[in-house]
Amino acid sequence: MAATAALSTDDRQDAPRPAFPPPPVTARPIDRQAWIDAYRVVRAETERRAAPLSPEDQQIQSMEDASPTKWHRAHVTWFFEQFLLAEHLPGYAIHDPRLHYLFNSYYVAAGPRQPRTQRGLITRPTCAEVATYRAHVDRAVEALLGQASEKALADILPILEIGLFHEQQHQELLWTDILHAFAQNPLDPVYDEGWRFPAASTEVGSVTLDKAITAIGHEGEGFSYDNESPRHDSLILPVRIDRALVRNRDWLAFMEDGGYGRQDLWLNDGWYAAQGQGWEAPGYWRRHDGQWLQASLAGPKPVDPDAPVTHVSYYEADAYARWAGRVLPTEFEWEVAARNGDLPDAYGLVWQWTRSAYLAYPGYRPLPGALGEYNGKFMSNQFVLRGSSVATPEGHARSTYRNFFYPHQRWQFTGLRLAEPLS
Repeated sequence: MAATAALSTDDRQDAPRPAFPPPPVTARPIDRQAWIDAYRVVRAETERRAAPLSPEDQQIQSMEDASPTKWHRAHVTWFFEQFLLAEHLPGYAIHDPRLHYLFNSYYVAAGPRQPRTQRGLITRPTCAEVATYRAHVDRAVEALLGQASEKALADILPILEIGLFHEQQHQELLWTDILHAFAQNPLDPVYDEGWRFPAASTEVGSVTLDKAITAIGHEGEGFSYDNESPRHDSLILPVRIDRALVRNRDWLAFMEDGGYGRQDLWLNDGWYAAQGQGWEAPGYWRRHDGQWLQASLAGPKPVDPDAPVTHVSYYEADAYARWAGRVLPTEFEWEVAARNGDLPDAYGLVWQWTRSAYLAYPGYRPLPGALGEYNGKFMSNQFVLRGSSVATPEGHARSTYRNFFYPHQRWQFTGLRLAEPLS
């Protein structure tokens, strides 16, 4: 059952798209039009992803970890209004102050907010009113970029750039959250009949990293989040990392060998999570007439044995690695192999679990003010994933990017590749 379109897409989508990301903030002279174009590209992509969804689709919140599409569209707009326009556009009139309570996410310094678990209760503003809110902010942002002095742009552009990458993160969440919602619906709604998972590389074998002290973290021009810095030395021990991602056929062998029922393979918390939630296969897999089907944005499809396994938690990835007699790579091993160009499918298919806890790099300092809440305060009880997924917008991935989730979460496009220590 296909969802009906409720919103028209931005007319700019059919025109040739400027590249994203824009030139580095430090570039001189500042190309104002390039930044305006980049802003338009990102904002249009959000609307493109929302366009196939009805107002009813955009309202649903299927679990605490997910948010409604309408909320994503409004929240990223609030971000620009809160952190950019209110501070840097003289005379700017807040569109509707009440929306700041509804669409703040977790920025304590920015004021009170609707509880995360109750975002699906926000039936007003309507989808059409959110579109009006977005248009109001878009006009103001473009006016700001057009009229600000070069001196003012030195303060404005770093905030704009964070806002653009922040909106791209929510574009990914928009897809993963609506997939979770549709997967709960017995009518098997279809987001896009033409959606397909990209084919995986056919490369096999492994790449070997020798023992070395090497620099890790962001360096040079281009955007990065604060959690990717400072660049620092890290010890890499000898290790082999698989070129191929773990495939569904590999995972089926794990299942057939009783992997979900073998307590000896699982971390204690993982075992209780798997038993308590009834895991017997990756997320969105279900049996139908003796065949495994997997929910997708194109509706339920037979599980492709050659596709990378996805929608698995850290606990499952760790149990599989133990079953295979291997380990997950550390995030530092992954970064070195990826920047050397030795990991096919590092990007664009599935985020890849590492065995590294999400912690601060030596010397890390969060950004000042409310924006400092973006990454640093989540450095507890989570694991790092590297790469990017099929849902990640173009221009968002890089070798130093540190994604992070709690070990039980699996509604994202999360998979794995294996490693083998050599020492």
